[in-house]
Amino acid sequence: MSDTAKDILERVATWPEEDQEELAEIVRDIESRRNGLYVLTAEEQAAIEAARRGGFVSDADIAAFWKRHGIE
Repeated sequence: MSDTAKDILERVATWPEEDQEELAEIVRDIESRRNGLYVLTAEEQAAIEAARRGGFVSDADIAAFWKRHGIE
């Protein structure tokens, strides 16, 4: 690791948590660009799980809605 990177990381430890999280997002973007993989944050994982648990309407329900309103 370069001396510059080491110096920056030492200073980061004194930053507010919000700023550290922002830096972590930037680092994740760089890593995903370098290796082609994106690692979801805990917040992103939770949002996906919430979406999978429901809240979506089936295609059949949407079709029935449009039909009821005369838009097929």
